[in-house]
Amino acid sequence: MSLDKLINQGVTIIDVRSPMEFAGGSVPGAINIPLNEVSTRVEEFKSMEGPLVLCCMSGNRSGQACAFLGAQGIECYNGGSWYDVNALVPEQG
Repeated sequence: MSLDKLINQGVTIIDVRSPMEFAGGSVPGAINIPLNEVSTRVEEFKSMEGPLVLCCMSGNRSGQACAFLGAQGIECYNGGSWYDVNALVPEQG
């Protein structure tokens, strides 16, 4: 399934950038879990309504996080840049 269809069906969006980067702009409704915290928060990821779409600045960090979480049995997709994911999120209102 395409990322566009996934996002339109409703997914949990996780931004793995640093809190400072996240504060500078993010996808509305996204949850900030920095890459360096992903491995210690696996149970939190497992409790989230899936599938998960991860994003960052370029797709590198979200790709690393997806590889790790996928190995833990968590359904997730690398959305790449948060700008790209943001462009796919339906307008609210």
